[in-house]
Amino acid sequence: MIKPIAKLALIAFTCFLTTDAMVAQQGTVSIDQPKDIDKLLEFKKDLRILNAFRIQVYNGSRGGAEAAKSQAASLFPQWSNSIEYEQPNYKIWVGNFRTRLEADRALITVKKSYANAFILLPKIK
Repeated sequence: MIKPIAKLALIAFTCFLTTDAMVAQQGTVSIDQPKDIDKLLEFKKDLRILNAFRIQVYNGSRGGAEAAKSQAASLFPQWSNSIEYEQPNYKIWVGNFRTRLEADRALITVKKSYANAFILLPKIK
């Protein structure tokens, strides 16, 4: 009868020999593309996302949002406004300001009509 240690050593040696004989395939992949493609991809990524400061004047139900949008359009015709939906609320955003300073100046005007208005910087696609 074979001792348990010798049996274990025999099994381990057999496994080593079988795995040593198995060799996986190896290969290399090379991608040949013009360097301008990377520049174009970065340019396209920058065009899709616009950073602009906005002022949020309303957050609530759809009916209230539509009323607030028309009121904001009549109070602030110089700035664009939009309804944004983030489940479960509708939001009214006013303006498209490039700098925080422009947004702060506009916020002073907006706060006269909407006391709870605030500035935000959403990623607009």
